[in-house]
Amino acid sequence: MLSKEMEKSLNEQIAMEGYASYLYLSMASWCEKQTLTGCAAFMFRQSEEERQHMLRIFHYINDVGEHAITPAISKPPHKWSSIQGLFEEVYTHEKNVSASIDRLVAQSYDEKDHQTLAFLQWYVEEQREEEVLMRTILDRIRLIGDGPQSLYYIDKEVSAINQKQVAAEGAEGKQ
Repeated sequence: MLSKEMEKSLNEQIAMEGYASYLYLSMASWCEKQTLTGCAAFMFRQSEEERQHMLRIFHYINDVGEHAITPAISKPPHKWSSIQGLFEEVYTHEKNVSASIDRLVAQSYDEKDHQTLAFLQWYVEEQREEEVLMRTILDRIRLIGDGPQSLYYIDKEVSAINQKQVAAEGAEGKQ
């Protein structure tokens, strides 16, 4: 059984994960308009992953006998000045999500809610992986630079990273 405060906090996290899904979907659209198909595919996959994160919390709340609330989700931005700016925003957003998960962990610890604490451990590890991934992409974008062909190489690099992630997810599913 969740406390009312924890139920409220988890429902707020649902909204944050839902916003992330919409944000990444908007970013995917922008990437497609820029003909950055590798980046678009990456962002479409990220959008779906965030939706799954949202649903995981949604089901958890209902599984423990409380009420998950479908959130109203704010319209995300739809334009970025550069691919680097877009990924900087992604990285900042992922750090904010990590901070939110950390607050949930602290709250569950304070409330001695061991079930929720155990549930949230998956998110702690997932957020560490997300931050590493986004920081790696930003580092590679900076290495490639902003020369005339840089967008082509950035798109190829992000596409390769995406394919590696898809392959890793497929391997996890077979275990």
